[in-house]
Amino acid sequence: MIAKPSIYVIRVKKNLLPILFLIFTFCLLLFSKSNLPAVKSGLSLWANSVVPSLFPFFVATELLMHTNIVYFLGHILNNYMKPIFNVRGEGAFAFIMGIISGYPVGAKIASNFRKNNICTKEECERLLSFTNNSGPLFIIGTVGILMYRNTTIGILLFITHLLGCITVGFLFRYWKKGRDSSINMSKTNSYTQQKQTVSFSNLGEILAESITNSISTILLIGGFVVIFSSIISIFKASGLLNIMTLCISPIFELLNIDTNFIQGILTGVLEITNGINTISAIAYKKLSLNIIITAFLLGFGGMSILLQVWSITSKTDLSIKPYLYGKLLHGLFSALYTYVFIQVCPFFNFDI
Repeated sequence: MIAKPSIYVIRVKKNLLPILFLIFTFCLLLFSKSNLPAVKSGLSLWANSVVPSLFPFFVATELLMHTNIVYFLGHILNNYMKPIFNVRGEGAFAFIMGIISGYPVGAKIASNFRKNNICTKEECERLLSFTNNSGPLFIIGTVGILMYRNTTIGILLFITHLLGCITVGFLFRYWKKGRDSSINMSKTNSYTQQKQTVSFSNLGEILAESITNSISTILLIGGFVVIFSSIISIFKASGLLNIMTLCISPIFELLNIDTNFIQGILTGVLEITNGINTISAIAYKKLSLNIIITAFLLGFGGMSILLQVWSITSKTDLSIKPYLYGKLLHGLFSALYTYVFIQVCPFFNFDI
């Protein structure tokens, strides 16, 4: 008997991720010459910028979670957080630490709040939308001083970034309003009883635990930085970035915006640091446009930060949707506020 030929049907939707992973692996081999320097650059960026700026804050956050500071802030600031952001006062800890420390501390605290039953699911999702922000050390130090070589630009970007996150927080006070679930007090009491309060007798143990948890998070961030450095390198080496630039350029020409910004924006949407560095290096008479685009990228955060946050929230029942919507709005509001400041205050206008 003649065997009937077998027909293999590949369901693209079902096998999309395996196909993408195969393509990525193949591209790593094919473009290894340009990819290796990109990986080294990503590792250098992580070791020299991310670790020094974030690791101490991760440890500090972990230590503070072993104190009564969260409940103290909750008691003091409940009269402000509830009417403005529709979140109980304990959320002020996530808001303050998210502003001071930078990505992804706010998301980590919001997830910890959910794990420890400090806030409801809806409140933690509201916190996700506006507490995960870029810190002053990165905005003023790295972006303002190192990239733009101007402290005033860094201060402007930080002010508008802060105003953008507050605006998003106010808008998201209506997220699932009226559908708030209740907190299981038995779980909260159980957590309070099990949680070790830091003292001189157990300081070494709690410090070691905080450092271990912080190392795990910082290594996770490092992995994302390296992977996205590779992806950006592949996009450039394969010509995909040029193709995307050609497709988008008619829109920029219609809006009378220099097409040189396209690659920087596309890179920034993937990974924030590389994108902003590209934008700041573009020589353009109207420097205000560079600054406005930078404000949007700082607010949006990029896909790398999004996936970092997703990896953190995936261990809880929190939805990633409010974070995604919130960051898109944050980028738009930050860019709008930057434009207004530049137009209204000549002090912030750096056009030639």
